Amino acid sequence: MTTPDLPSQYEPFAIEAKWQKYWEANEVFKADPNHPGEPYCVVIPPPNVTGSLHMGHAFEHSLIDVLVRYHRMTGRNTLWLPGTDHASIAVSTLLDKELKAKKQTRQQVGREAYLKRAWEWKEESGGTIVGQLRRLGLSVDWSRERFTMDEGLSAAVLEAFTSLFDEGLIYRGKYLVNWCPASQSAVSDLEVDNKEVNGNLWHFRYPLTDGSGYVEVATTRPETMLGDTAVAVNPTDDRYQNIIGKTLTLPIMNREIPIIADEYVDASFGTGCVKVTPAHDPNDFEMGKRHNLPFINIMNKDGTLNENAGEFQGQDRFVARKNVVAKLEELGALVKVEDYKHTVPYSDRGKVPVEPLLSTQWFVKIEPLAKRALEFLDGQNSPVFVPERWTKVYRDWLVSLRDWCISRQLWWGHQIPAWYAINKTGGQITDDTPFVVAKSEAEAREKAIAQFGADVQLEQDPDVLDTWFSAGLWPFSTMGWPQETVDLKTYYPTTTLVTGFDIIFFWVARMTMMAGHFTGQMPFETVYIHGLVRDENNKKMSKSLNNGIDPLLLIDKYGCDALRYTLVREVAGAGQDIRLEYNRKTDESASVEASRNFTNKLWNASRFVLMNLADSRLQMADFREIAQKLHSSISNLQLADRWILSRFNQVTEQTRKLIDHYALGEAAKGLYSFIWNDFCDWYIELVKSRLQGENAESKQTAQQVLAFVLEGTLKLLHPFMPHITEEIWHTLTQTGEESCLALQSYPEANLSLIDSDLEQQFELLIEATRTIRNLRAEAEIKPGAKIQVFMQSESDRERQILTNSKPYIQDLAKVEQLTINSPQDPDAFLSSQKKIAGVFGTVQVLIPLEGVVDVKTLHAKLEKDLKKVEAEIQSLSARLNNPNFVSKAPAEVVQVAQAALEEAQKQAEILRTRLAEL
Repeated sequence: MTTPDLPSQYEPFAIEAKWQKYWEANEVFKADPNHPGEPYCVVIPPPNVTGSLHMGHAFEHSLIDVLVRYHRMTGRNTLWLPGTDHASIAVSTLLDKELKAKKQTRQQVGREAYLKRAWEWKEESGGTIVGQLRRLGLSVDWSRERFTMDEGLSAAVLEAFTSLFDEGLIYRGKYLVNWCPASQSAVSDLEVDNKEVNGNLWHFRYPLTDGSGYVEVATTRPETMLGDTAVAVNPTDDRYQNIIGKTLTLPIMNREIPIIADEYVDASFGTGCVKVTPAHDPNDFEMGKRHNLPFINIMNKDGTLNENAGEFQGQDRFVARKNVVAKLEELGALVKVEDYKHTVPYSDRGKVPVEPLLSTQWFVKIEPLAKRALEFLDGQNSPVFVPERWTKVYRDWLVSLRDWCISRQLWWGHQIPAWYAINKTGGQITDDTPFVVAKSEAEAREKAIAQFGADVQLEQDPDVLDTWFSAGLWPFSTMGWPQETVDLKTYYPTTTLVTGFDIIFFWVARMTMMAGHFTGQMPFETVYIHGLVRDENNKKMSKSLNNGIDPLLLIDKYGCDALRYTLVREVAGAGQDIRLEYNRKTDESASVEASRNFTNKLWNASRFVLMNLADSRLQMADFREIAQKLHSSISNLQLADRWILSRFNQVTEQTRKLIDHYALGEAAKGLYSFIWNDFCDWYIELVKSRLQGENAESKQTAQQVLAFVLEGTLKLLHPFMPHITEEIWHTLTQTGEESCLALQSYPEANLSLIDSDLEQQFELLIEATRTIRNLRAEAEIKPGAKIQVFMQSESDRERQILTNSKPYIQDLAKVEQLTINSPQDPDAFLSSQKKIAGVFGTVQVLIPLEGVVDVKTLHAKLEKDLKKVEAEIQSLSARLNNPNFVSKAPAEVVQVAQAALEEAQKQAEILRTRLAEL
């Protein structure tokens, strides 16, 4: 498990595979209900069994893993439960394509053979997404992995359905649903993708039956006029008061339909007259019920028109659309056709526009369930939403929910547990066939015999339940409900749900409603809503735009830790979208490469520390002794030691607070700054001379501080970058297989070691060193050359701090002689010398150049550089001032030229300033 030293190069792929294998083989993340800590439980938002890892998964699961690993290290009894969803429509689409290639249909092969193939597919390919999730190094309890159609969850679905039916909360009825003609199934709102399309708005005239005139209506779906049963106007619209109650003659169909008054109609929109098609529009459906209008369905389930469409029977809906318009034009009823951009709902799986269709389906009565969830929200603020603004969105959704259609005309899924007495309706299942609901066929037969007699013939409902029905039970069904299991008692309600804002309505609300009804509790304490991962152009990733970024490709190129860290670090605030840099020509990401550079920085710094501990290799027990010693002898430590210990404890306190408040991006950025800047760039540089010096006590103290801070930093960073930190920690502590970093305690800040005044003083030291280094570079002073530096400040305190820091400044900036005084103490030497000057805060820094650089040669070089840059500015300006170039060149080429001009102008300004200083 351990290596005596870290290799010279960090190779993430071998290291990540090694630790993923170790964690799983040793069941490091297996939850124990008897663990003494307070439970912290997360159930994974189950990805579709048909899916493959996309950037949204990588983002969401990286966020969850930070939380889970952090809370595990703080001593909580942690369970992250994994699993997958059976994805009725997605699997059915795959199998139907497979059958179509063989020129077969599911009806031809039969239900039994079809489901046998579905389970075979699940065994063959259903594990793809799970294998890909493993590559993210997630700290889930794989021993508790669930599938929404496994035996236990299927039992939970049966219990939920039969209970709701017995309570009168599930019913079968004929209502308007979203219908996908391609899959020939009802679909949920979540399975609908609203697309903006360039279409048309057709205006028609419907004549009054008494011949006194006509009304004008408009529609984007002309074929639906064949099913019109009224025209509606607003009751307060003065223009139409005299015709309310009259009738119209529907063109083509010659059907007499009434003019009704309904407040739904917006009098200011169009002509103020709205055609009403109750069987094919959800708003018209409600008006139809209010006014007792006929419901005329003109469409078959495959999207063709039926016998109620008259001469257009058998035509595809889009063919019929053209033909209906042509017929209306022939009859003189077509007024005009306008171009019209509007939103059309498409079936996400069938890829065709959905059709509002009157159909007999199974429904859940939502109002009682939503009312219970609202009571928790309004009375107990449960669950808590982060960010808080989503609370209102969630509440508004609960208030406006309509009854939920839960039946799907598919075969893969939870078959509806209803059995029909088909001998009562000619051997067929019809809208009027009586039925019984039961958990098994045996129970159904017993009930049916009692109701319909011993000769009853039963047939189970062929439809399956909406996938979201089982998903709504996920937080408690996965724990063993309806049985009172140990897991259910220990880990339910769960602690945090991490999910995207786009499914608050569809999944979150259904879970809270189901949980409130069946368990009397909300299923989670907190709902952390994250944003989207947007592409390099800040566009939402989607299949239609083909702008997705494959996370596995980036993992293969940069490593899992680098991708995870990038996604978390980019979050500017809870719920905010993030943007991922990506070059599609090279499949490279500057964002993820920066994180890979960060892992290299940490690796190399750790190698330096280990090399300097070679003569005093530490064991785990030694770190506890070091911590006690450093805490007890803080006043005897050097300034740099006290500073880094203050910074370490400051960042520890900050990181814990930020994670506790779901500010994960800010926590990641804070750790980056501490590790890269404070620890690597400054403290390690500050102690190098001590490590190489003769003072044994000073050397030992430096070693102990390095080891202590590195070990603590690895713990702080572990939830964000689990693999590299595990590898370095094992090497640093020489811990074997008996333990791992993932199970160590998360650092707690020792507030007594935080010295804000000292940190402010050190900022002055850092700025002084940085300014001298920059001036050396500007003056092209050789790296090894020792120089003289003068610093002036009016502040007594600043001069004192700089004086106390002189050894560090001289060591880091290679200064032979450092003079610190006030502006009132001018040095005669400086007035007659060529010098370069800089300023930080209120401190002026002066470096004499005589004897250090050849001023004349430097002056000549800068003049030559300036002429070259000015020539480039002239060339670029000429191109950009040329109308032909700007108008004809590709936009990206013009942008590159503009950026190059701006950069050249900056360079010229810098060179002129340096020449003036000389």
